[in-house]
Amino acid sequence: MPTWQRNLWVLWIGVFFTAAGFSMVIPFLPIFLLEIGVHDHTELWSGLIYGAAFFAGAFATPLWGRVADKYGRKPMIIRAGVALFFVYTLMAFVTNPYQILALRIMQGLLSGFIPGAITLIGTNTPSEKVGYALSLISSASATGMILGPLLGGGMAELWGNRWAFASAGIIVFIATILIIFFVKEENFKPNKEKGSIINDFKVALNNHPFSLVLMLTLVISCSTMILEPILPLYISELGSSSTYTTLLTGLVISIPGIASALFAPVWGKWADKVGFQRVLFIGLLGAGVGTFAQILFSQILGFSLVRFVYGIFFCTVYPALNGLVVKSTPEEFRGRAFSLNQTSNQIGGMIGPLLGGFLGGIMPTQSLFAITGVLLFIAMATVYMNAGELRVKDTIRHKAVPRKSS
Repeated sequence: MPTWQRNLWVLWIGVFFTAAGFSMVIPFLPIFLLEIGVHDHTELWSGLIYGAAFFAGAFATPLWGRVADKYGRKPMIIRAGVALFFVYTLMAFVTNPYQILALRIMQGLLSGFIPGAITLIGTNTPSEKVGYALSLISSASATGMILGPLLGGGMAELWGNRWAFASAGIIVFIATILIIFFVKEENFKPNKEKGSIINDFKVALNNHPFSLVLMLTLVISCSTMILEPILPLYISELGSSSTYTTLLTGLVISIPGIASALFAPVWGKWADKVGFQRVLFIGLLGAGVGTFAQILFSQILGFSLVRFVYGIFFCTVYPALNGLVVKSTPEEFRGRAFSLNQTSNQIGGMIGPLLGGFLGGIMPTQSLFAITGVLLFIAMATVYMNAGELRVKDTIRHKAVPRKSS
């Protein structure tokens, strides 16, 4: 088996475990806040805790990108895995929201497992296979997101959320061990040029297709994260007649992930043929329509079906954006490019939950779905109006990884 292919499958398992560990605990933070006695301003606290990790990550990620270009992407994945192991394990012992907030900030400063895996795949996969590989990694994340809420919800019903946190730490630790022993980074040349993070931003801004990707990532991340602080509470209200509310909430949260696991590889193969720009446009169109459609259903079954359709289209978005990062940046800048893209994701992820937590306390939940849908349509219009810029050819001197057996 070629090294790039073995890396892909091992990283698939690692990303699956990490995503499962994340989704076992993070979607249930609002409910956990109620368990530890936070009954005043719960939505605001939820938004603050969600956004804290993204705020910290927005500052730390560019630094880790420079370190990755100098020392390799594999060490950064291992570092992030160890950090997540400690954060999740310590989360099992918190007694107040301030401790959760501190741990989320630590998570933002030190984590980056999945972005690191995406970067390694993007730099160690033959150019003609990039779309397929990135979509497959996306399906790993989606599959983990499917099982995570189910496992987390089940554990919460049986033993409480604290056991779910501890289990998430163990799962991430196993993923990290797999990366240490089985992933080999062949296509890596240390970046020896002296520079700074400010200079990296200047390089990014002078690359118009790449700067468009950064802007799109920020808007899309912000739009989807608006719903995160209130979604578990909203689903709990829709399914309040059920005996197993937490488990049902986990199931409904995971539904877009089921769609992604089924359809992401198909979209990825198509993206390699028709281009990432076209797939991104279609994905944003379908996701925007799917978001507005969720407003129409107040019964849990109809709401769940619409979220599945939404997931079919939204699963195209982040793999397409990652593909555009690969296509629009030179190989020697790739680690920093993915880190800058992750910074945009972190900034959007910081603004979205804060906005959602604030608006969730003063506006009907349906209004937040509408705001999210509008932002997705704005991103779609941006892709359409800049189609020529984003339809970049593979002129980045990407060298195919040698297809030798490992």
